[in-house]
Amino acid sequence: MIPYLELPQLSLPFGQKVDIFGVLSTIGVGVGAMIAARAARKYGPGDDEPLRGVVTWAVMFGLYGGHFMHVFAYHPELLKASDPWLVVRFWEGLSSMGGVLGALLGIFIYFRRIKTPVGPYLDALALGTAPGWAIARLGCFFVHDHPGVKTDFFLAVNFPGGPRHDLGLYDMIALLVLTAVLDVAARFRPRQGRLMGILAMGYSLSRFFLDFLRASDMSFVDRRYLGLTPAQYIVVGLFAVGVWLVTRPAPEVQRSEIVVPPEPAPV
Repeated sequence: MIPYLELPQLSLPFGQKVDIFGVLSTIGVGVGAMIAARAARKYGPGDDEPLRGVVTWAVMFGLYGGHFMHVFAYHPELLKASDPWLVVRFWEGLSSMGGVLGALLGIFIYFRRIKTPVGPYLDALALGTAPGWAIARLGCFFVHDHPGVKTDFFLAVNFPGGPRHDLGLYDMIALLVLTAVLDVAARFRPRQGRLMGILAMGYSLSRFFLDFLRASDMSFVDRRYLGLTPAQYIVVGLFAVGVWLVTRPAPEVQRSEIVVPPEPAPV
């Protein structure tokens, strides 16, 4: 059994504090961005400039996307109990799936703004996203904000009141496995988009089934809709996108791009 660790908050200027989740999430973004940039240079398309510029857009859209989903989908009761300014205080509650959707929106808007196709950079983004997300999930484990049902499983965390699954820990393990899978797959130079497809499919499967382990017997639990969490509905769509990325046919070569060698002159 894993002990219930609680790390102290870090003090910031003007009396503000930040917990280890915020620290590790920031580190995860930085590490993910560096890995993605390196992957773009190593595996293609060769230029990493758009990936260095997109980080701010992905983070800002991800923060607000994560907060909006936390408030409107997971805990709409907060809108009745709190002041209306809660909607814009993005640091007061985040949903990882909302963060993913927000970050994706920010990425597509940025690439459209700079008039650059995002397709060639999808696999580099996948190679950076998986390890960066795993680091952020380590922060979720340290703050224990994803408690599961009670269990005697050997990876259970000894929560106050008894051992439970910790879904932050399980998500981190799943993302580390996906990081290794993507790293191996990248060495075979798969067709454009397949690495992102593997990430989408692999994470969607693990998240869909892990969410059935979420606690429902605590005072502050995630909202269910017809027995499923909001994330479970979202990952069904993400899985379909992943299948499409992995199975789509290779783009046809235009006739103008085909170079026909001249016939040899007769001897």
